[in-house]
Amino acid sequence: MRITTKVTNGKWKEYTLSNNSGISLNVLNYGGIITKIMVPDQKENIENVVLGYQDYRDYESNPHYFGAIIGRVAGRIQGASFKVENRTYPLAANNGKNHLHGGPNGFHHVIWDTVPFQTKDAIGLKLTYKSVDGEAGYPGNLDMMITYTLNNKNQLSLDYAATCDQTTPLTLTNHSYFNLSGNLKNTIQDHHVTIASSRFAELNEELIPTGKLVDVDETPFDFRNSGLVLGTGFNSTFMQNRIVGNGYDHYFFFDNKIEAVATIEDPISGRVMSVKTDQPGMVMYTSNAMDTEWTLREGPTRKYLGICFETQAAPASLHHQGFPSVIVQAGEKYEKQTVFSFKLKH
Repeated sequence: MRITTKVTNGKWKEYTLSNNSGISLNVLNYGGIITKIMVPDQKENIENVVLGYQDYRDYESNPHYFGAIIGRVAGRIQGASFKVENRTYPLAANNGKNHLHGGPNGFHHVIWDTVPFQTKDAIGLKLTYKSVDGEAGYPGNLDMMITYTLNNKNQLSLDYAATCDQTTPLTLTNHSYFNLSGNLKNTIQDHHVTIASSRFAELNEELIPTGKLVDVDETPFDFRNSGLVLGTGFNSTFMQNRIVGNGYDHYFFFDNKIEAVATIEDPISGRVMSVKTDQPGMVMYTSNAMDTEWTLREGPTRKYLGICFETQAAPASLHHQGFPSVIVQAGEKYEKQTVFSFKLKH
């Protein structure tokens, strides 16, 4: 195992964490952005399985949030405002009338303090940042530590820890786009996904939850048991697929958290990635709105090029009952973990 560091874009640090099994992870101190994850396929070709820009200057705008830490609140906050303890807090509207992913100056745009570390069986990076009271419109001074850990079992753990001196909405996630074909040889259309979820949140035309929870039975959202090929939803006439641009951008409620809550497999490369988390659900986004404007390391962006598993609570809880709450009380310890595990199909 080894850790190397270099300066990129003239001002940021990029860390490369490599385990003993051929997997490596590249992380910036800017936005905590994962720029690359190299993973072997069944023919022992080691290739990149996440989306990242060719020109690192593009991370300064990063409209698709590639690889970044998202917060204070991942997802859309309806009407760009919320109420906590009888006070209404206005936020920047950066997605139509709504507030998305912490706003235009969210955690994806800040420099994190970073400390690499190594243990007997793992290597990692600790990222810390203090979000001051009023930053981006949110209450309270928020101290955070996010730890990326890569071990020799090919598990990438993302551990989130935070405390705030005032009650605040908080749900952090990572916005990496995965494509297990390797070096973006194909879209994710033929990737096979399973999710332990019997319900998802219905969206309106602004992609805001209506408050209705929909049963996945007999819909293209039923990824339980044997799962589905993603193209099933891309080609579906089901209104909830069409409303987001013929794909998925929905919050799935997890049925249980005993085993992996989601898996994705590319049948050609044989790569399989599983997701395990103590979060109550996740947004699965299939890059339905991705245009061809940006140049990635392996070619131009295009629709269906990557998939995000945004494990988190639900910002819809600020306006609707029945959703996992994003409210963290003053002094309460916020501790969450998501683990991405890589293996090959047997």
